[in-house]
Amino acid sequence: RGRNRGGIDHFSRDPRSSSSLQGPPRTHQPNPPATMAERLAAAATLRAAVTATSSARHAARASRAFFRPSPASPALARVALRAAAPPRLPQRAMAARSAAATEAASDPAQLKAAREDIKELLRTTHCHPILVRLGWHDAGTYDRNIKEWPQRGGANGSLRFDAELKHGANAGLINALKLIQPIKDKYPNITYADLFQLASATAIEEAGGPKIPMKYGRIDVTGPEQCPPEGKLPDAGPKAPADHLREVFYRMGLDDKEIVVLSGAHTLGRSRPERSGWGKPETKYTKNGPGAPGGQSWTPEWLKFDNSYFKEIKEKRDQDLLVLPTDAALFVDPTFKDYAEKYAEDQDAFFKDYAEAHAKLSNLGSEFNPPQGFSLDD
Repeated sequence: RGRNRGGIDHFSRDPRSSSSLQGPPRTHQPNPPATMAERLAAAATLRAAVTATSSARHAARASRAFFRPSPASPALARVALRAAAPPRLPQRAMAARSAAATEAASDPAQLKAAREDIKELLRTTHCHPILVRLGWHDAGTYDRNIKEWPQRGGANGSLRFDAELKHGANAGLINALKLIQPIKDKYPNITYADLFQLASATAIEEAGGPKIPMKYGRIDVTGPEQCPPEGKLPDAGPKAPADHLREVFYRMGLDDKEIVVLSGAHTLGRSRPERSGWGKPETKYTKNGPGAPGGQSWTPEWLKFDNSYFKEIKEKRDQDLLVLPTDAALFVDPTFKDYAEKYAEDQDAFFKDYAEAHAKLSNLGSEFNPPQGFSLDD
């Protein structure tokens, strides 16, 4: 997937076929047919034999042209198989079809190489927060009530299209796409859907967070018409924050524990008022960067992944740190509070639950090839 899916019609008549085929050998007939009807019947039999032989040879040439596996273009081979397959495919054709069906959407070796390039990008640009956001916002449009792909949304690479990038909740993510596009160009045999989720998980791990049990093989949508409608992502300042969080995350198939633990990823990053409408233009923690200065962070060390987000919200002791209405709700709603208190006290528990929730989020709505996906760490 992600390669040229077009097909070329190679069916054509071989101009040599009629002259190169000979009919069955003629036998000596001492007594030729006595009537015109008998002569016509004999001629018809001869023509049928010639036609059958010609069709068999023509089919053999078509089989050689179409059904030989083409490593350079498995998609073209699949189109050809569908167009030209006789009722019973030759054994070689069946093998080619089987190989095409099991080919992964992304090349594992290229994904591993891309992961190393992402690590270098993180070291040089400190872009951990925006790469996490990129993966989350591609996945977070999932609607479990819609069964069809890609109408159900989710992690399918649709966020690369302007139609979705221009959604209000995605303000600023064009910068993440600009950072990641050179890596996609370098490794053409990986999908955007896999690359976005790979970048998000790698950013968490490189910031000191837990190892995410990721799987890959996601299939990309092919055009902007397949982007989800606007309004699928959480709002930072709704009138009833806890109800709003449940409405959005339950639609994705996530529960209260996962809502709270995923909120803990705000330990990374800053909110910029010119993008989100929230936060201060700069604080003592952000005025000198790293990266572009400015914005307001949730934690003092906003490039370090730990449980300080929960600690800071609970203590509310620093006016230079951001607390959104949806953040505050974690220590107000009784069910949310139980989890938030736990994570503020126990970073190991936070890391364990976070890794599981992040992996679940990254799979939402995805269509995998192979269907079970694959790991880069097997």
